[in-house]
Amino acid sequence: MTTPTTRELDRGRIRALTARELDALNERTQKSGETYRRAEQVLSGGVASSYQLREPWPIYLEYGEGARVWDVDGNEYFDFHNGFGSMVQGHAHPAIGAAVQKRYAQGTHFAAPTEDAIVVGEELAKRFRLPRWRYTNSGSESTMDAIRIARGLTGRDDVLKIFGSYHGHHDTVMVSIGVAYDQIGPPDRPNSLPYGAGIPQSTVDHVHAVHFNDAETMDRRIAELDAEGRKPACVLMEAAMMNLGVVLPEDGYLEAVREITRKHGVVLIFDEVKTGLTIAAGGAVERFGVEPDMVTLAKALGGGLPTGAIGMSEEVARVVEDGSVYQVGTYNGNPLGMAAARANLQDVMTPDAYAHLHHLNDRILASCEEVVDRHGLPAYTVGIGSKGCVTFAAEKVVDYPSFKRSQDPELSELAWLWSMNRGIFMTPGREEEWTLSVTHTDEAIDRYVSVFAELAAELTA
Repeated sequence: MTTPTTRELDRGRIRALTARELDALNERTQKSGETYRRAEQVLSGGVASSYQLREPWPIYLEYGEGARVWDVDGNEYFDFHNGFGSMVQGHAHPAIGAAVQKRYAQGTHFAAPTEDAIVVGEELAKRFRLPRWRYTNSGSESTMDAIRIARGLTGRDDVLKIFGSYHGHHDTVMVSIGVAYDQIGPPDRPNSLPYGAGIPQSTVDHVHAVHFNDAETMDRRIAELDAEGRKPACVLMEAAMMNLGVVLPEDGYLEAVREITRKHGVVLIFDEVKTGLTIAAGGAVERFGVEPDMVTLAKALGGGLPTGAIGMSEEVARVVEDGSVYQVGTYNGNPLGMAAARANLQDVMTPDAYAHLHHLNDRILASCEEVVDRHGLPAYTVGIGSKGCVTFAAEKVVDYPSFKRSQDPELSELAWLWSMNRGIFMTPGREEEWTLSVTHTDEAIDRYVSVFAELAAELTA
């Protein structure tokens, strides 16, 4: 991150450009509008997930191949969204397709173990340095089961999480995310607030939050809860926050967290649903060199199929193995998902693939930073592995409060519209980041940077 002199942007110009680009996108996606009107007759809100909603209609995709996707209107895009970071392999990768096709002919579901599940477990144990594994079908299931296992191991009910982090959609983790700045609460004891309706207050009361990159407060908060007879069973956290753009850990922070949780006898869970396989072969465990008691995986693991996993130390796993905690699921270790995951780990996400991703991400980060500096934008670039973003903020974001205090939602919305209208498919919202795939090329990077440079020039003309 550099700190050049930044210019004050014309807010009226941002709003005028946003209105123009919104009209242009709506005009380009008329068939998506027609599809939406059909979908809303049977799907609640016309979508399968609330995170797919968009006014006046979502962009409905038809197919994808490699680094590109096409919507129902026939518009072609370089895909930097990649299914909320799931498709680091690229779309319709032939190695994964061949594995799935072969497995389909042999049967797709038995609710019984298969050899592929063993091979995937062996690969994950090597990559993430944890010896015991179980499977799920999503990131939400992975964090849900991980918390239950930690509670079963410790005999405690409470959970400590990082304020603002998203860990899926089960009740325990739908707390202290998406909070308005004036509702965050005091820095040393931020508020525990439900994320929407339908979450029991009794569940919220078991969840406590501290801010990212603040190990001192985490240590003190655990001690306070212990004194109240409410020591948490676990600390659930991303080693690098991935739902505020990208927020990296400050030097020494993760090491301090590991020491604090070990000192207090609290299970440390790294939620690697977003970082696992995307920032390194062994995710954050490899990249930062800090070993938690548990990791949770999903998204990029299944190569496009709904597949998740939980890694555990020997000590943690014993409560699963002795039957104290039931970790179950009819589709856990589904043969189709395991075949895809095996091909993904052995044939796609190889050392050469990670070298390629790092090359591309270094290029896009440096090139976008050069654009920021040249035009004096109130922004900076940040990324790791296949992940990155341009953060529209004049100050460095280190936690949720600094994100809410400094981010520019109007500029982020304009950047999304601008990209979509010029063949760059991005995740909507100021909280998300790009995910590169192994099928991206320098051509895709050049296109992204060119589009961003056009926006910067228009903003500062």
